[in-house]
Amino acid sequence: MSAAERGGGGDGQRSGFVTLESGAHRGISEHGSAHGGHGTETAPYQPVFRGDQLARLERLFTLYPIKQACLLPALWIVQETRGWISEPAIGEVAQVLGLTPAYVKGVVTFYTMYHTHPVGRHFIQVCTTTPCNICGEEDVVKALLQQTGCGELGATSPDGRFTIIEVECLGACGFATPIMIDDDFIESVTPDRVTSILQRYE
Repeated sequence: MSAAERGGGGDGQRSGFVTLESGAHRGISEHGSAHGGHGTETAPYQPVFRGDQLARLERLFTLYPIKQACLLPALWIVQETRGWISEPAIGEVAQVLGLTPAYVKGVVTFYTMYHTHPVGRHFIQVCTTTPCNICGEEDVVKALLQQTGCGELGATSPDGRFTIIEVECLGACGFATPIMIDDDFIESVTPDRVTSILQRYE
């Protein structure tokens, strides 16, 4: 089951569609491209909820009492499809669920697992709270930043492959240092393991 069907996921922190007419949002542009290569070019916004993604949405409708309750899963579908949630995407979600863009944006910015700007193909989260810090998370972070080419936390590597952030807790204090790469939870990461771990993600 994907994060969209679960309605939660991401980094373990605080963590709900009608058919969109084909002409909706025509002429609206967004910066960045689909998940897998985020550029800065401007292109007409293409709706997410059509074809297979619309079918996913319609299946979700049967699991919730009202379509507005599909907001969190709908946002996950957008992020899984595009890699991040742009302003035009917020408008699309609002339209298909009968909500206001302001309401949808409030939810997007409240939860930490939704990306409001382009990120790399693989999103790395590193626990940097006290237990992990004592067990050497700073060296893990340094190894990740160096070997990905990100340079600093919050940055994306020049090849668009990785983005790395720190998080307050991944709920695995007994297995320092835990990291998440996309939906994969990896325990007991040391600097020596970083190279082999990153090789799994193209």
